[in-house]
Amino acid sequence: MYAKTKIDLEEDIKTKYRELSPNLDEKSRRAWAATEAKTIGPGGISIVYRATGITYKTIKKGLNDINEKPSIKKWIRSKGGGRKTLIEKDELLEGKLKEFVESSTRGDPESPLLWTSKSTYNLRDELNGSGHTISQRSVSTILRKMGYSLQGNRKTQEGGDHPDRDEQFKFIYRKVKRFQKENSPVISVDTKKKENIGNFKNEGKEHYQKASSPEVNVYDFIDKEQGKVAPYGIYDLSKNNGWVSVGISSDTSQFAVNSISTWWEKMGKSAYPKAKKLYINADGGGSNGWRNRLWKTELQSFSTRTGLVIHVSHFPPGTSKWNKIEHRMFSFITKNWRGRPLLDRATVVNLIASTKTKNGLIIRAALDENSYEKGIIITDEVLAKVKLRKNKFHGEWNYEVHPLI
Repeated sequence: MYAKTKIDLEEDIKTKYRELSPNLDEKSRRAWAATEAKTIGPGGISIVYRATGITYKTIKKGLNDINEKPSIKKWIRSKGGGRKTLIEKDELLEGKLKEFVESSTRGDPESPLLWTSKSTYNLRDELNGSGHTISQRSVSTILRKMGYSLQGNRKTQEGGDHPDRDEQFKFIYRKVKRFQKENSPVISVDTKKKENIGNFKNEGKEHYQKASSPEVNVYDFIDKEQGKVAPYGIYDLSKNNGWVSVGISSDTSQFAVNSISTWWEKMGKSAYPKAKKLYINADGGGSNGWRNRLWKTELQSFSTRTGLVIHVSHFPPGTSKWNKIEHRMFSFITKNWRGRPLLDRATVVNLIASTKTKNGLIIRAALDENSYEKGIIITDEVLAKVKLRKNKFHGEWNYEVHPLI
């Protein structure tokens, strides 16, 4: 046998508490918590507190209870008695705290465990300043219930860490909120990795009857007739729906902007009939990269054709996984077609379009059979004709493209 670590003990107690909690009243809850703390010994109260959220004061009261001589009758608070929690008294509190935390969320965005770079003291001050009376300890308790923890001096492996990384995230966050408040469209765009078409192995497992799973090719040599496809996605952050253009040609800026244009005609225009502007969040490289001149000239054509002012923000270097489309749309597409060979282009389109989630995600998809030329050179003269307005803060990442009159 090995000695259990504090983490092991916390997990054990957390599991017990989850199973026992519905059957415990106030007195038995503190008695159980005190018994667990007493069994652990030194440091037990802290471990039980972290695992259950039961306060130090309550656990110590439980220790006093179990050390006292039993009496015939003890008062137990009736159901619904006692003070209401802060969240019950202030219905807007949790939402406001989440708003303050979201702009500083760190860690892996696909993980259920997130952490915030803001201290609980700073969050307390921000909440108090916005009219929500709360203590630092209560902030900590609510954050824990929301799945957050405060972790100092820890970074995820995101590649290069630009000095203005966090400021750019805050810039995007504030602008997204402003657009959503005005009911103007905000989209996250990116190209999903290219997929081989044919009877090839697709990672993941699906349920099949015994010995009836599909047999696929041993080698992943590209099928010369069917080739590969490049799905370019558009995710609407406000409506929780998206569009995917399945390209059969090169992944160029023309393909990217044509996909956005198709989304606007098929979904965006009807969802935002009064829209005068569109906000695009994109990675910093590839067909929609901030250095890509063709990307800007194609956006100019799109802007002039639709009359929309196109606002664009790019994510800092090495942070592409923070693009919302990655874990709000593409990840579900991957799950939907796991373990299934992508036999032909129609299969890809159908599997993408049939992707749904419990949160109501809806995706539409279509094949883009256009041929896009690679290596198009945009001269300084052509680029100068783009009606481009750069933001004062990192104008290379944040800019607007206005229609040509």
